[in-house]
This record gives sequence, C-alpha cells and structure tokens, in this order.
Amino acid sequence: MKRVGFFRSIQMKFLLTYVLLILFAMQVISVYFVNSLEEKFVTNFKTSLQQRIDLLEYNLGEEMLKERNDESNTLEQDIRRILKDFSAPDITEVRIVDERSRIIGTSDANNQGVVGQRMTEISIKRALSASTTEDSMLIDDRTGRRVWVLTSPILLNSEVIGAIYLIGDIETVFSQLDDINEILFSAAILALAITAILGITLARTITRPITDMRRQAVALGKGNFSRKVKVYGQDEIGELAVTFNNLTKRLQESQATTEGERRKLSSVLSHMTDGVIATDRRGRVILINEPASKMLNVSRETIISQPIVSLLNLEEDYSFDDLLNEQDSVNLDYSTHERPYILRANFSVIQKETGFVNGLITVLHDITEQEKIEIERREFVTNVSHELRTPLTTMRSYLEALADGAWQDPDIAPNFLDVTQTETERMIRLVNDLLQLSKYDSHEYNLTKKDTDFIEFFNKIIDRFEMTKSQEVTFRRKLPRYPIYVTIDQDKLTQVIDNIISNALKYSPEGGLVSFKVEEHGDTIQISVSDQGMGIPKKSLERIFERFYRVDRARSRKMGGTGLGLAIAKELIGAHDGHIWAKSVEGTGTTIFFTLPADLSEEDDWV
Repeated sequence: MKRVGFFRSIQMKFLLTYVLLILFAMQVISVYFVNSLEEKFVTNFKTSLQQRIDLLEYNLGEEMLKERNDESNTLEQDIRRILKDFSAPDITEVRIVDERSRIIGTSDANNQGVVGQRMTEISIKRALSASTTEDSMLIDDRTGRRVWVLTSPILLNSEVIGAIYLIGDIETVFSQLDDINEILFSAAILALAITAILGITLARTITRPITDMRRQAVALGKGNFSRKVKVYGQDEIGELAVTFNNLTKRLQESQATTEGERRKLSSVLSHMTDGVIATDRRGRVILINEPASKMLNVSRETIISQPIVSLLNLEEDYSFDDLLNEQDSVNLDYSTHERPYILRANFSVIQKETGFVNGLITVLHDITEQEKIEIERREFVTNVSHELRTPLTTMRSYLEALADGAWQDPDIAPNFLDVTQTETERMIRLVNDLLQLSKYDSHEYNLTKKDTDFIEFFNKIIDRFEMTKSQEVTFRRKLPRYPIYVTIDQDKLTQVIDNIISNALKYSPEGGLVSFKVEEHGDTIQISVSDQGMGIPKKSLERIFERFYRVDRARSRKMGGTGLGLAIAKELIGAHDGHIWAKSVEGTGTTIFFTLPADLSEEDDWV
C-alpha cells in the first residue's frame, strides 16, 4: 500500500483541530481565572476588615472596662469617638452592642437614634452566648448593593463583654470584577469567531467523505449493497473509503449466505411438530415458531422480548439461571377443570467455545395424551388390585376359619361357603368384564348387527325385569306404538340396557318409580331410563362412565358391582355410533340417556 505523506495525512488535519481546541481551552481558563480572582478579591476585602475589627475590638474593650465618674465622658461618647476614627469608604456602618444586646454606639451619623435599642439578630445572640464569629453576604434593601455583614464578640480575659456588628460595602469588589469580565468576554467572543471560521473550513475537509460513508452505512442498513463510497483523497480517510467499499462487497456476500441459511432454518422450524423457543443471553424471547405459539396460545408479536420464565409460567419455581443449569425436562401443566393439557419442555444452552452463554433453546412437546394414558394405567392397576384384594381377603378369612374347624359347624359352614362362592363369582365377573374391556380397547367388538324393531326389543327387556324384580318398584313406559328399526347387535345392546336397568333398580327406594322413554330426534332415537334414587353429586356426574369409578364405593361393593358396567356400556354404545350420558339431581334421582342411529318411519300415537 502506498505511503501517505505527512502534510496530506489525517494527522495534520487533527493537529489543526487540536490547536482550535486549545484556543477554546483558553476561554475555559479565563473563566477559571475570573472565579479565582473574584475569590481572591473577596478574601482580601474580608481580611482587611477583619484586621481592623481586631484593632477596634481591643480599643473598645479598654473603653468598656474603664472606670468613669461624673466629670468623664460617657461610654457612648467614647465609643462614638472611636467609631468616628474607624470610618472608611468600604464600611457602611459599625454597631457596638453590650452584653445585654443593647446598642451602645454606631458609626452612622444619620442613624444615631438606634443607640439604646436592643438588637435581635441571631448572629448577635450567638456571638454573646457562644463567642462565635459569623459573616454573611446580603443585599441591602435600601440601596440594592451587596454588603458583607460580620458579627464578632468583644472578649476580655476570655469573657464576652459585647459584640461588634459590621456592615461592609463589598459592591466595589464586584464592580472591579465586572470590568475584568467585560474585557475577558470581548476577548472570548473574538477567539470564538476565529475558531468558528477555522472550524468550518476544517470540517468541510474532513466531514465530506465521512458524510458519504454515513449515507452508505444507512443504505447498508436498508439492504442496499449497490452504492459505493466516493474516494476523495489518498489519506487515511481515502483508504477507509476503499476499505468500506470492500467491506460492503463482503457483507453483501455474507448477507446472501445468511439469508439462505435463515430460509432453511425458517422452513425447518415451520414444519416441525414440536414447539421451539429461542432466547438471548438475558432470557428474553427472540424467536418462537408457529407450533410453540399454538401450544402456548400466544401471539408471536406480543411475546417477543418477554422473559421465558414468564412465558412458561415458571417464575415461582425457576429463574433463568436455573433453566440454564436444568438437565432434566420440565413438565408444564396447563390443565383446566374442563380438559387436561400438559407440555414437556427440554432446555439446551447456546454456548460459545469460550463458555460464554448466548441464550437458551427450549423445545416443547405435547404429552397430554401420554400423561392421560399413564394416569389411567396407574389408576387401572390400583383399582384392579383393590377390587381383587377385597374378595380375596374375604375368601382367605373364611377359608382359614373353615380350615380351623368351622366346616364341622352345621350352622356356620354353609354361610361361610356361600360367602366364598359369592366372592368367587364376583371375581369371575370382574375378570370377565376386564377381558371384555380389553377386547374393546383393541377394537375387537365382533358385533353381529341386524335390523331390529327397537320398541319390541326394549319392551321385552323391560318385561323381563318387571317379572323378576324383588322390590316394590313401579315401571312406567313412554314408548311409541309404531316400530322403530335400528341396526344393532342385540346381545351387546341387551347387556347395556340390563346394566342400566339393574343400576336403576339397585338405587331405587321401596315404592319408587322407574321410567322408560324413547324419543325421535332427526335420524337418531334417544332412549332414557330414570329412577328416583339418591342421585349422583354434580362433581361425580361426568366420571360415572370411567372404569372402576363409584359414587358410593362401600354400597356398590355390597351390592356386588364391579364398577365396570357403565364403562362397558359406553364402549358398546360408541361401537353402535351412539352417545351415552347422564343427568341427575342429588336426592331426587338419576336419568341415563343414550342414542342410536335409526331408520325412522312415520310417527304414530304414544302409549
């Protein structure tokens, strides 16, 4: 690279700038000089008066302690004489106060009327009581001139016998300083004018290429890489312009490469099924893909720059530093009473080779169904274990009693054997129901459907229960007179209806009413069975179709139920493309509804 001459280099230009800065610095020094000069003048003024006050204090002390007779002058006359000799152009007034704050003399010939009056100034009281000397700068209300007020105690043998109150005209000092300031101000204006002229000339030389480069930088910021910086000379700024143009070319190439990679990354993130969130080193969100926005039900525009711990609702349990050190995944439970919703978050630190942390990558997986299956599995194992343990415990107790000799007792043995047989049958029913549900979970329904007159089919089942029921319960039917044809597996649907009617009879009180009803709704029929039993609490109503769920576990087991009947009914009705649900008022009764697709004929009269 060609060497740049000294007189054409930017160093020479900066040298000129430095000379101008020194000229400006001289103005600053002038200001400092004026302030120092003011402080010096004021100090000299105060010192001069203080020295005279010391002499005055000595003379006054002598006069105030001198013994007097009828022929000698009074104290006030002697003090007036001393003060008359003490007068000077820079002293406005001097007042002498005795130990009782009474004025005993003043240097102002026109203000002799104050003699004999008491002074109430705080500085006088302090001087008399604490022997303190105080001074202050004030504005004279009468003349508007600045005055210096000095209060000094008169001491004799370390005892305060009075005080001096001096008012000095310090305005003359500031008048002299104003004259000096005028001179310095005129010189500063002249220097600033010269500095401005030289600065403009110099700025035009240096700022033209810099301005051009600024425009180029603005264009680069907007993505315009076609513009080039003009080279004005061969000095350092000229070389900077050439380097800037080379940098623009490389930046254009890098931007093209980065844009290609960004598009690839954007495509990958957009087509991922998992949610991805990226943060900066302070834990604020800088990127979130569409699946993550949907999982968290947020807008990408609103959560940018928000803390990730706030976005994931982890403020109470984790800080951002905790997430950086988190090795295991974190489950985020957003479940509500209406529906479960659980996400699993895995965290990965973005880190340089030097160990500096640039941010955090969070990957979100929806594990709601997985967690539901796991919870159902655990509940299923728990319930099956509990349901089998109860009859097995009972059987073991009775068999142990029989083995201990109870079989020889003709009164007890039959009862023990009957209980053992009942519990065995209950376990067999439970196992059969579990096997049946297992087949339904595998969609092994093996339905044998055929067209059936549902009204006739339903009446036969009701008749069977009406003939065999043991308690005093009244059946009431509200069924159409005409046939309604449905395509069903009669055995499977008989199992469903048997279970529903059995439950209605179990929980109906003596003298109660069980109602049966069939209604047409479009291309479906709605079947309902109502009882007047104890009803189901509202919180349990949606769970009665879950496996092993019982509202009253003790009573259900006592009646021989397995807790799987309604779960099987739900599976079978679903296999027939129907829907089953329940309504209940606690203490009044329960109604079980289910629907079936039907080939509806013309309506006729109702029973």
